Amino acid sequence: MATLSARTMHLQWVLLFVATSFGLLAGSPQTHAAADAGTVYDVVIYGGTSAGVAAAVQAGQMGKSVVLIEPSRRLGGLSSGGLGQTDIGNKAAIGGLARRFYQAVREHYNDPAAWKWQRRDQYMDSGQTRTAAGEDTMWTFEPSVALKVFEAWVKDRRIEVVYGERLERPAGVALTRSIPWRILSIRMESGRTFRGRMFIDATYEGDLMAAARVSYTIGREAGSVYGETLNGVQTGQGRHHQFVAGVDPYVQKGNPASGLLPFIDPAGPGVEHAGDRRVQAYCFRMCLTDHPDNRIAFHKPDGYDPLWYELLLRNFEAGEAGMPWINSSMPNRKTDTNNRTGFSTDFIGQNYEYPEATYAQREQIVARHRLYQQGLMWTLANHPRVPEHIRREVARWGMCRDEFTEGEGWQDQLYVREARRMVSDYVMTQHHCQGRQRADDPVGLAAYGMDSHHVQRYVDASGHVRNEGDVEVGGFSPYPISYRSIVPKANECANLLVPVCLSASHIAYGSIRMEPVFMVLGQSAATAAALAIDEGVPVQRVDGDK
Repeated sequence: MATLSARTMHLQWVLLFVATSFGLLAGSPQTHAAADAGTVYDVVIYGGTSAGVAAAVQAGQMGKSVVLIEPSRRLGGLSSGGLGQTDIGNKAAIGGLARRFYQAVREHYNDPAAWKWQRRDQYMDSGQTRTAAGEDTMWTFEPSVALKVFEAWVKDRRIEVVYGERLERPAGVALTRSIPWRILSIRMESGRTFRGRMFIDATYEGDLMAAARVSYTIGREAGSVYGETLNGVQTGQGRHHQFVAGVDPYVQKGNPASGLLPFIDPAGPGVEHAGDRRVQAYCFRMCLTDHPDNRIAFHKPDGYDPLWYELLLRNFEAGEAGMPWINSSMPNRKTDTNNRTGFSTDFIGQNYEYPEATYAQREQIVARHRLYQQGLMWTLANHPRVPEHIRREVARWGMCRDEFTEGEGWQDQLYVREARRMVSDYVMTQHHCQGRQRADDPVGLAAYGMDSHHVQRYVDASGHVRNEGDVEVGGFSPYPISYRSIVPKANECANLLVPVCLSASHIAYGSIRMEPVFMVLGQSAATAAALAIDEGVPVQRVDGDK
């Protein structure tokens, strides 16, 4: 059969684009009865994460009609959900709306009225986020300030934001029958339907991507898949956040017949460098304070199980002397608190089902993570087997009365470090991170080290408990992220972009998965969506130079 000319193929695409834009083609069996009625948006964005907000702002700036759908009641994802200690790697790599966000943070804190719980001159940030003299950005902030910036962005630009609507899964996406297929509309659990010409999945989970039948993966690839040395099972990388040697894993010390303590994987660790579907650990990035007028003391939660923390106590008794957290200072005597040492805020091994779970199952997983972390903080502040200097330090902190007020200081946003990852025609890998391979169609820069938190807890050959999965490898320059990694395969969905659950191996995703980068990719995704509309082409064929 003769090959179609480029001109003929382009004409066919334009006709398909017009037809689907006005609902003229029959859909798949999933096509919605309501898909032919109501507004047709230029760009429909599912997920009000920082990437989703940036995408909505960019689409509006390019003159496109846009709707931003956020399943929760809060914009900003992790950026407004407790992650105020920005992971950057290299500030010069961050531009566009992402940089404007951090400039807006700086403008907020330039106002003396922003400093309620301490004076501006009393606050000192540190490390990679330190704001240098004369710098117009600020990279540390309170969750409420990030929320204020995002809400101002959508309000000032009159962006339509829909809160509290979740995609009906798995049948909530109406698709054309043709290949490559297109999304006609997406339906929420409430029955509300949104039609669009272009769609952006800006969720951490990739729910729209999955429902649109786009290829994806979960967990770690074997090292052999992409020729990587840092993927798959990594017992040899176990130097960081590790147990002290000799911690007994059994309910009764020295007695395997008594069973393993909670959250130790009896099937671990697996073959070195082998792939699996295990997912790196999640936690809540707590915003704490030591100001007595703003502090809520840690409490012993209902459902507290002391066995959950027995390994923590044994680790201390085996010689662990370090603080089991990274308690980074944020403005107004607050913190962004993250995981540190062998037993900390990461709930290792308890999230494997989360990426594909139903909404009800995810809510249970989130609640279990919150119970774990609340119990952890109470244990650290009160248990007599915790070293006194650690009890004393932890006990002077607590949740903030003026953050996440609906949860008495506890947020709903779990730190979903990694869930689904798209598999496209171009996959970002360790080789891109370390400069052995370079994308020639960049839409953003990544600059952080390859960073995977622990994936499992297991018993080693000596009969002691160990953590596995943590990889922290850096030392490379900023590198470009391919446009092809944020769009599906050429023979898959033609009007979907995925700036968060992009096409990357597990270990490369560990470098890319930073909030500033997600904002950059969200802005790039919206730009490509607008150009695809203007040019009448699938997202895979957008002119990269434009």
